[in-house]
Amino acid sequence: MSAWPQLGFGAGLRAEHYDHVLGAPGRLDWFEAISENYIDSHGRPLATLEKVRRDHPIALHGVALSIGSADPLDAEYLRRLRALCDRIEPAIVSDHLCWTGVDHTPLYDLLPLPYTAEVLAYAAERIALVQEALGRAIALENPSRYLDHRCSVIPEEEFLAELSRRSGCGILLDVNNVYVSCTNLGLDARRYLDAVPAPAVAQIHLAGFTDKGTHLFDTHGAPVAEPVWELYRQAVDRFGPVATMVEWDSDIPSFERLCAEVDRARAIAEQARASIAA
Repeated sequence: MSAWPQLGFGAGLRAEHYDHVLGAPGRLDWFEAISENYIDSHGRPLATLEKVRRDHPIALHGVALSIGSADPLDAEYLRRLRALCDRIEPAIVSDHLCWTGVDHTPLYDLLPLPYTAEVLAYAAERIALVQEALGRAIALENPSRYLDHRCSVIPEEEFLAELSRRSGCGILLDVNNVYVSCTNLGLDARRYLDAVPAPAVAQIHLAGFTDKGTHLFDTHGAPVAEPVWELYRQAVDRFGPVATMVEWDSDIPSFERLCAEVDRARAIAEQARASIAA
């Protein structure tokens, strides 16, 4: 069992749904906010986030940490992120196992790391610095991958597990990304789940992808695919009642449609728990 907060079932907080979220508190258990959308905001977004926080737990999820970059860590970014954390008091703070730019110039993508012993040691050192700067443990998400580095010698799931062991960080397990990456690279998604240490899993993401014919593309713009639901069922069997949320970031649906996806996740988890209890 994970020692991370068991928040229940939630969704990404998006501006299109602000009025619905504020008008129907309790429809979902919790919300995840993109850190960079609020880190420098002093207007409606931050005011809305504070209102939502009064009724729900909040997780902050970043895209700019660039933990694997060769650039020095951005001390100013970390200072502003800590200020947001101190203000919101999030249940979980997370980012991605990736790099996002060169010379502090963003490339606007979550680029995969080579999985080697050298990169593992480097990333663990940087995570320790980040956690010290923020005054809390963070969780890192497995990215969707479309290629592999020839120099990689450690399977991603084993890299994540060892990174968590060395640094104390959690794992934000994106089940959709596991399916996308394993399908694209010809890997075994079930083996991936089996290699992830259950106590390290802080949170689970579910999302939709687009089938491009030659590969699956992580778009967050569609319902969760049936094979991902099945993989999520296996994840619940292995990891238990981990905080789970649905991401939907393009072609954003109605709030009720989003809630229907979250309700399905809840039903799958409840079925799994009932089966275990029986």
